[in-house]
Amino acid sequence: MGRECDPLLKGGRRESKYSHGFPVSEMKTLSSICEVILPPHPFNQQSPNPIQSFYIAASGSQHPVPDEVAELLMKRGFLESKVLIRGLLKILSTRLGTLLISGSLCFSNKWPYINKFACISLEKRERILQKWLRHWFLTPIRLAFVFIKILCLLVFFTQVDENSKNPAWEAMEYEVDSHDILPNKPKDRPLQQGIVETRHETESTIVSSLAQKGLKITENSQENLFKIKCDVVIVGSGCGGGVAAAVLASAGHKVIVLEKGNYFTKTDYSALEGPSMNELYESGGILATLDGKMTILAGSTVGGCKAEKFILERGKYGSPRQKRCLGLLAKSTNTDIRKTIRIEAKVTISACGSLLTPPLMIRSGLMNKNIGRNLHLHPVLMAWGYFPESSSDIKGKVYEGGIITSMHKVGAGPSNETAIIESPILGPGSFAALCPWTSGIDFKNRIVKYARTAHLFSMIRDRGSGVVTAEGRINYKFHTLDEENIKVGLRRALRILVAAGAVEVGTHQSDGQKLECKGITEKELDEFLDTVTAPEGPKSFVQNWTTYSSAHQMGSCRMGINEKEGVVDENGECWEASGLFVCDASVLPSAVGVNPMITIQSTAYCLSNKIAEMLKNEKF
Repeated sequence: MGRECDPLLKGGRRESKYSHGFPVSEMKTLSSICEVILPPHPFNQQSPNPIQSFYIAASGSQHPVPDEVAELLMKRGFLESKVLIRGLLKILSTRLGTLLISGSLCFSNKWPYINKFACISLEKRERILQKWLRHWFLTPIRLAFVFIKILCLLVFFTQVDENSKNPAWEAMEYEVDSHDILPNKPKDRPLQQGIVETRHETESTIVSSLAQKGLKITENSQENLFKIKCDVVIVGSGCGGGVAAAVLASAGHKVIVLEKGNYFTKTDYSALEGPSMNELYESGGILATLDGKMTILAGSTVGGCKAEKFILERGKYGSPRQKRCLGLLAKSTNTDIRKTIRIEAKVTISACGSLLTPPLMIRSGLMNKNIGRNLHLHPVLMAWGYFPESSSDIKGKVYEGGIITSMHKVGAGPSNETAIIESPILGPGSFAALCPWTSGIDFKNRIVKYARTAHLFSMIRDRGSGVVTAEGRINYKFHTLDEENIKVGLRRALRILVAAGAVEVGTHQSDGQKLECKGITEKELDEFLDTVTAPEGPKSFVQNWTTYSSAHQMGSCRMGINEKEGVVDENGECWEASGLFVCDASVLPSAVGVNPMITIQSTAYCLSNKIAEMLKNEKF
């Protein structure tokens, strides 16, 4: 049995029906693609061990993987990916469409002589997918395959049964810590006295629950809303919002923190990758730039209520700002609570991060041209090294121990701040989703090495930037110097892995780029490293491509000396609306080059102290 945890983080069998709406023909085609990605392979042994069982039985077409892929696509995918994949599945569900996209490999010696994609043999289907991946003129099809591949592998390797187990994990030598590491659980959770979790509320209980926390709340049935009054309302409870709330509450102000995620404490966690990603990260951890070049991790926890827009009115006569913010409108993520929540406050603070603060401001009618621009992401490329226990003095598994135990700065190259090399931790699902796919058997060979495959990543302080003006729609463009810097860091990461004793090293480039290290000379290593680059993404018209990652987002509502240069002033106050502040990573004028957590907290501390001083002087 798994350790005791919150039901939302437990996983297990789906309790609700699928709502993806895919017809049978498209599901059959999707299932046949998933089978190619993770195909069964025969073994002759009579009594297979876990690894042999994985090769024999593990298949991407197994229920419920295809249905879960379809569900995730419709729930998490952006419009273009839905249209692209549904279109591809529809075409491949016909003989003529299969012929146009697959060529002669769909021919049969029986009437009607042309097979639909799902009816083609597994071997030929694999050859078709390999062709899609290699040829640049099939880029739209390749992009659709990349989306399906990521979703299929993420679902397969993170799904668990009622006992929190996945059959493939034994072959990967992966174990989730099932022991309760906190046997003496505290009776109260840290925020219990001040939090109202709307997932546990109804329209008949939320008024009394909020009143018990000392809030003034009235119900207006005619306008279908609840009205709450306070001194400060903060959207977001992360590094910026949490610090701002602490400072302003300590100054004696009544503060409301609004957060759409659910509230979990350390005693609630299951250590299960799938349900944890779904609950703790934006879009369930399945978020990418529109071109599919970069996957993005952004946290999302605590509360269960989402801000819809700020309440703005015309500014007072003589005010330097055109508008004045009076608070915000919000909706509960609990569908049992249908009324809108109107929170009126002297000061409103947006602290929902660089990906969500700009869309919220734009939805509210703010027009500053800098909103959503200047987005920095600290792009990351990963290198891997395989360390079999039989030939390495390094003991243990990659998922054991500390996540980041050291940081290496690379100073060589075009500048003195080329890249930073750190070590990430990848769960089975993330490992599989990022792993390059060249064939079914090659992929399974990589998967069974999971427990002893270590990763290092090259992270840069990016000069390139992106744009985010709507939720989940992120565009990003690299600077040429960024590509050079990340390449230098990636090559250094590979050298480190070789020096540490890896018998095989490689990158996540689409062609499965790797090097057997045993007995190689320095010249052979240099020749391999010369082939290591920072490739384009899957949407580009190139043969070999890769997928980048990001866990740090900054700068999309940057601070500036005036409204032409930034979204907020030196106090974090919006240039367009008085009483509206930003206290998150989006105010940073540029990428910081290291984990920005402490920088965000420090910035929020300074800004919130200034806000407290302004409230004390009755500026609002």
